[in-house]
Order: sequence, then structure tokens, then C-alpha cells
Amino acid sequence: MHNALVFLKEQTKDGLLSWRAQDTTAKLFDISHAAVEWLALQNGILPARYQRNRSMIGVEDQLRLFQSRVAVIGCGGLGGYVLEELARLGVGQIVAIDPDIFEEHNLNRQILSTPASLGQPKVAVAAERLAQVNPAVTVTPIEDAFCLTNGFELLAGVSIAVDALDSIPYRLQLAEVCTLAGIPMVHGAIGGWYGHVATQFPGETTVQNIYRHWVAGKGIEQQLGNPSFTPAVVASLEVAEVCKVLLGKGEPLRNRKLSIDLLEMEMHEISYAEVPVKLVNAA
Repeated sequence: MHNALVFLKEQTKDGLLSWRAQDTTAKLFDISHAAVEWLALQNGILPARYQRNRSMIGVEDQLRLFQSRVAVIGCGGLGGYVLEELARLGVGQIVAIDPDIFEEHNLNRQILSTPASLGQPKVAVAAERLAQVNPAVTVTPIEDAFCLTNGFELLAGVSIAVDALDSIPYRLQLAEVCTLAGIPMVHGAIGGWYGHVATQFPGETTVQNIYRHWVAGKGIEQQLGNPSFTPAVVASLEVAEVCKVLLGKGEPLRNRKLSIDLLEMEMHEISYAEVPVKLVNAA
């Protein structure tokens, strides 16, 4: 690795390492693009792809993002945008979890879906897309449904989990697993013109409080559907929350929900008192 580092330093201009130099290094020294990016960031060299980040995310923060492992549960409307933005942000390890395949009704809003991808597993398409977007990112595709039974295994080693589910029962299970595993969770939900975002840390019950009056059914998304823009907006807010939590910057949406109304173009913050909530029985 010493020779690779010497070569990297020779290729660096104004503290930036071009993609061509990264790619050449990987091929010349027979190492992965992830290894090249780690070597660069560890030595204060910023890959040029992140140069527009550096006024708000310096090299040390970029290294922290690269060393983070984020799980995205659900790779459809919300999840597709979340995955794309995390990869472009430079999160080094991404776990993509979804049991489904792409269907024709996904084409109106799910950024990973194309006519060519119909019938293909969403996680496989996600892994292929992210490899094209940022080859330094390691993607672990898991074609399985998240539940209490496998939740702890799927989230092993994860820094934070992103809820991109369309099922209230499963997101409540995700909230419980995250709490028991000591993992922060960013929650997002969409329906028609509307959506909301919240961030929950272990020991908090914001998500459970949001759905405390839920009785049955998958949620309002099934009634209202979703246009192309709602998942893009809410997913971007989720990624912003993930970035803040990973870097310890700003004020996450803890104990509160940001409610988004794109029809009237309004946003409202709703606070949730932390009251005891009975968790799902994990046994």
C-alpha cells in the first residue's frame, strides 16, 4: 500500500484526486476502488468527486462517512432515492434490503425502475446502479423481508438504519429492533402530496407514537398512491438526517416529526411527548 500511496500523492492536485487517478491506482496496484478511497481519505486527500462537499464536509468528515455502514430497508420509491444519494454522498458501506421485484406500477416514481429492470430483484438493480454511480461504495444486497426474526442479523454492524418501508407493521418492528440493538433510525413515509420524516434514537418512541392510533392496513400510501416527486423530497430529507447523525452535526428531528404538504407547499413540525409505548413482542 505504500507504493500506492506514493502514486496517489503524485497524482493529487490542490488536495484533490481525480477519478481517473483513482481508477488507475486500483488497476495498477490490483486493489479495490474502496481501498483506494480509504487510502486517500486517511492521508488527507479528497477524491475530486466530493469537492463540492468540502465547504460543509471536510476530509475528516468524508472519511467518517466512508467508514459508516447504513442499512436501507425498502428499495422502492423512498429507498431508491435514499440509496442513490447515500452513494453520491460517499457513505462507504450500504446494506440494501428488499424482497420484491420491479413491477410496471413502479415506473412512475421509483428511480431505480426502468422497463429493462421489470421482473428483476430491486436489491440487485440497486447494487448494479450504485456500482456505476460510485464504485468505491460497497453494497450488500439482501433479497429478504425485514422482520423481528431476522432484524438483528440484517442490521449487524450498522451505524444507522433508514426506514423506506411501505408497511406500518414492519416499520414498527424496525423501530423496535433498532432500539434493542442500539441503532438510530431515520423514518420516512409518503402518500400522495404528503409525507413526513422523523429521527429516532435508541430509547425513544417517536415512531411508535406517530402510529399509536394505527389499527390495521399498510397505510395511507395505498389509498393516495404516489407521484414522482413526493418520494424524492422525503428521501432527500431522510438522507440529510442520516448525514447529520453520522457526522454529529446540526439538530436531528428527535422527538418530533416534520410533516410535508407539497400541495399547499407547507411544512409543519409536530412534537411528540415521550410516553411509554408497548413494544411488539420480540419473542
